[in-house]
Amino acid sequence: MTDTPRAAGASAERPAQPLPHLTEPPVSHIELDARGLRALAHPVRVRLLGLLRVHGPSTATLLAQRMELTSGATSYHLRQLAAAGFVAEDTGRGNGRERWWRSVHQSTAFRDMDLARREMDATLGYLRSILASHTLMGQRALNELETMPREWGEVVEFSDALLRLTPEEAKELRRDISGVLNRYRRYDPDQPAAPEGAERVSLVLHLLPDLDGGGDGDGDGHGEAGGAESTGRTGGAS
Repeated sequence: MTDTPRAAGASAERPAQPLPHLTEPPVSHIELDARGLRALAHPVRVRLLGLLRVHGPSTATLLAQRMELTSGATSYHLRQLAAAGFVAEDTGRGNGRERWWRSVHQSTAFRDMDLARREMDATLGYLRSILASHTLMGQRALNELETMPREWGEVVEFSDALLRLTPEEAKELRRDISGVLNRYRRYDPDQPAAPEGAERVSLVLHLLPDLDGGGDGDGDGHGEAGGAESTGRTGGAS
């Protein structure tokens, strides 16, 4: 639900393109400007925004319970997200005693490399928060693997590959992966229609240049994770 810096461009809100074979409305996304980047340079806010996007509207109290924080802390960070335009009060819910919050967009894009260079501290804070969120996703999947139904355990995968690419080839690879993703149904809590048996699935992508000369290693063709390729084929409950 987030996209990392790619190319210079104006920060603006724009709808994502609809998937060719689906009829659901396009999922909206927002491109980060300086204010939004600074607002998301905090791991709690990134997690709060992700929870609202995945699970739908919620209150500060319910979010605090899920994140093991105080409701005062979640209320503060929700107000900061609201000030930056990421969340808004859901006035159609609640009884007036506690605010319900909803995400305004379904994804975040960060493509402005000029902004990234100007706001390097905020950029690193944001990307570290994204990385921490990705780590939590992986840990949660591992925690659930033992009791996961076999058909889902068989699709869990942790893998890496070490390639030798030019910058243009790396960009082409990223475009190719995006093209593959666009063939599949995006998750949208407001559009629950899906084939029977469909569940929420996360795919995490890191494209990481290694420019310090350490990538050659011992010549075995593997990255620092040892060319790891681990699937759930030996895990999962029957």
